[in-house]
Amino acid sequence: MELSLKGKTALVCGSSQGIGLAVAKELATAGAECILMAKTESRLQQARDLLDTSAGQQHHYVVADFRDPSWVEQVINSLTAGKPIHILVNNTGGPAPGPILDAQVHAFTEAYNQHLVCNHILAQAVIPGMTAAGYGRIINIISTSVKAPLKNLGVSNTTRWAVAAWAKTLAGELAPYGITVNNVLPGAVSTSRLQSIIAASAAARNVSEADVEREWLAEIPMKRFGQPQEIAALVTFLASAYASYITGTNIAVDGGRTPVG
Repeated sequence: MELSLKGKTALVCGSSQGIGLAVAKELATAGAECILMAKTESRLQQARDLLDTSAGQQHHYVVADFRDPSWVEQVINSLTAGKPIHILVNNTGGPAPGPILDAQVHAFTEAYNQHLVCNHILAQAVIPGMTAAGYGRIINIISTSVKAPLKNLGVSNTTRWAVAAWAKTLAGELAPYGITVNNVLPGAVSTSRLQSIIAASAAARNVSEADVEREWLAEIPMKRFGQPQEIAALVTFLASAYASYITGTNIAVDGGRTPVG
């Protein structure tokens, strides 16, 4: 089974590092032309240069900060004035860890802007082009917390559920047009985000980071953390023609950690 995305254009958010960069690499290897979107231009330049061009595609990047929805809107409107974007991968850094009771109100509004509002802005901009092209895939990288809330991630748990509900609603509305909307739910994946969460947990509990890491690994049946490319593999499948009848789903990639299916 060859997952060919030749002739397709993908916008990959948060793609200067971690899971987002791994996704862009896999999509490019499958033949897609990738547009990288993140806030740090130097990292975007480096990331673009890592992408496969063997299918003759050219990759690009745009700078936008997801903490500023108006900036994201301006950038995406300029992109969609050209050729259609067939694949949208919504992905951005998660809110700071901490108990929900300790969260300030502004932490929720900032997280909603960064995730839900920006996702909506991007989707509204690319859907007309997807409809006209007869091909559309919207893939949201969120969290297994939409199946079971994670400890010490109060704002993140709340925001991720909102994104999942938005995506499920959108999937139903877009299904008649053959545009799919799915959520990929990474578990504990070896990224800088995971390390920051482990560090915060260790500091809050006055234990070592190694102790926290051992506790996390004990909860994962596979006894290891995931790799970004393992998330990217699923995203690439969902972006392909083989996933044309899959929509409105939440698919965990977590080594079996989530207690509910």
